[in-house]
Amino acid sequence: MNMDGIRGRLTPNRNLSELTWLRVGGAADYLFQPADIEDLALFLKQLDPTVPVFPMGVGSNLIVRDGGIRAVVIRLGRGFNSIEVDGDLVTAGAAALDAHVARKAADAGLDLTFLRTIPGAIGGAVRMNAGCYGSYVADVFVSATMVTRDGEICEISADDLSFQYRQTQLPEGAVLVSATLRAGLGDAADLHTRMKQQLETRDKTQPTKDRSAGSTFRNPAGFSSTGKSDDVHDLKAWKVIDDAGMRGASRGGAQMSEKHSNFLINKGGATAADLEGLGEEVRKKVYASSGITLMWEIMRIGEPQSE
Repeated sequence: MNMDGIRGRLTPNRNLSELTWLRVGGAADYLFQPADIEDLALFLKQLDPTVPVFPMGVGSNLIVRDGGIRAVVIRLGRGFNSIEVDGDLVTAGAAALDAHVARKAADAGLDLTFLRTIPGAIGGAVRMNAGCYGSYVADVFVSATMVTRDGEICEISADDLSFQYRQTQLPEGAVLVSATLRAGLGDAADLHTRMKQQLETRDKTQPTKDRSAGSTFRNPAGFSSTGKSDDVHDLKAWKVIDDAGMRGASRGGAQMSEKHSNFLINKGGATAADLEGLGEEVRKKVYASSGITLMWEIMRIGEPQSE
């Protein structure tokens, strides 16, 4: 693959397992790590339009199947992780970690504390309309910059993304490169204290020391944990998984966590097929138990291992 003027790194046949939080998966045909926005735009402009593109993020919410991906995977790095504050606006590169954005905003007396415990980076948070404690990216989103599949750099609005529960409408092959969020005001010390408490609660209730990809399934019917004391759990994913008897269920090296049954974890040596297979088994058992069809929150991409 010849590319003129590209400054980033293009790697053929790149194994992706070490780039995902679950540590599974095969190789991408190519991995491209652009130097900056202009470099990404130039690369996509020159890339054969028939070649699929997959923007990967930090791999926090992803299963790459064992046969790998027949595509160019785009992974944003240091040139895309800046965080800038201007008044009540926070503009973050797509590779800026959610936790870092929350902390830097709090330093400036701005409340994006809901991002503190969300795994991953801002690009994925926008794409998935990530949320926690009753707040969502859609609530604070102002605009974003993306590079389209044909290499055009453009600004997009909330209307362009059509935010819904845990999803947006992003054009095929487009890569989010930054987002601007409008934060509420708060006292910096109070905001940092709140985030410390959130982390303590998370560590007590979630398997943060295990290899996971965050929540495995969306909460049914759009119900979401608010983290408040009067929170009702009758339609939470973990509750219907428990009711189906699947807490702690395992397949190969994969397990539904004993600590939080909506967390799919790699206990060691799991394949992508183990993880996805166990997830599908959970979906079947939950449907048989409650009539509810759980929807995956973890993205699964690529091809299974050929026999």
